[in-house]
Amino acid sequence: MRVGKILLALLAVTAALAIGGYRYWESRLVVPINISEPTLYEVPAGAGFHQVVLDLASRGILEDPWAFRLLTRLDPSSVPSLKVGEYRLEPGMTGREALALLGSDQVVTYPLTIPEGWTFAEMRARLNEAEKLVHETQGMSDAEIMAALDREGEHPEGWFFPDTYRYHKGVTDMEILRQAHERMEAILDEVWEGRDKDRQLPIDSPYEALIMASLIERETGASQERRAIAGVFARRMERGMRLQTDPTVIYGMGEDYAGNITRADLREATPYNTYVIDGLPPTPIAMPGRAALEAAVDPAPGNTLYFVAKGDGTHHFSRTLREHNAAVRRYILNR
Repeated sequence: MRVGKILLALLAVTAALAIGGYRYWESRLVVPINISEPTLYEVPAGAGFHQVVLDLASRGILEDPWAFRLLTRLDPSSVPSLKVGEYRLEPGMTGREALALLGSDQVVTYPLTIPEGWTFAEMRARLNEAEKLVHETQGMSDAEIMAALDREGEHPEGWFFPDTYRYHKGVTDMEILRQAHERMEAILDEVWEGRDKDRQLPIDSPYEALIMASLIERETGASQERRAIAGVFARRMERGMRLQTDPTVIYGMGEDYAGNITRADLREATPYNTYVIDGLPPTPIAMPGRAALEAAVDPAPGNTLYFVAKGDGTHHFSRTLREHNAAVRRYILNR
């Protein structure tokens, strides 16, 4: 009888110790991590759960790595499958929450902004500056990039939609280019299909709309002027007048452009100089946004044929050459 009581007592003590030990182990899993401010942590390729736990412990971020190693034995179904990438650990997170984050899709992302009106060369320079991107295209020519995008032989200018793209470490610059190219194709198709098909336009294809939109984008940053600029261009083309838009001169000059245009530059014969060539230039001269694309297929009606920059970001529109010359004297020559 006495032996039985002793055994029962030992079993009770053992159970109490087991329950106490289990509860202590569980409590160590939810100890807050040791950081005082948001901290980036990167799960490297090929790293396993135990390796990451030990690494976090070695950095002083995670306490009691033994508790998490024991987790793989006692409750393996709750052990997250860690994913490669950068994560932002926040103060107050428990160790278990931190490791769950490392197995989630909540990787740190970075913005990459391509402004409307930029050229493809400027976009490439911005991609090269993005430190977290994998730079696959460095050393590639524009033609090689277009071939990699299954657009062999196409000129790249204008074919990438200007926007803010988000990416995480390990994404390649080619992936950003592909995303921007696909967006431009989709938006251009949507805008072209949405035009008033009963309205006569001086442009005959989506690509001509893209070219026209690039001229509009480079001529004005004032949203209320885009359709008016498009209207001037449309009427000039309908009357057989040259477009005579300075941004095409600048684009045709390439690296020779030093910040100003001379009379000799206006007379210089390049494929893009619309003071010399008839109609549209052969390709876009920049990356237009959606508003410029919409203006290209919906030019404002009216009778203006000229415009000149007023110096405040907007333009003065004129119906006659005489009125235009007076505006040039007022806004440019006097200034």
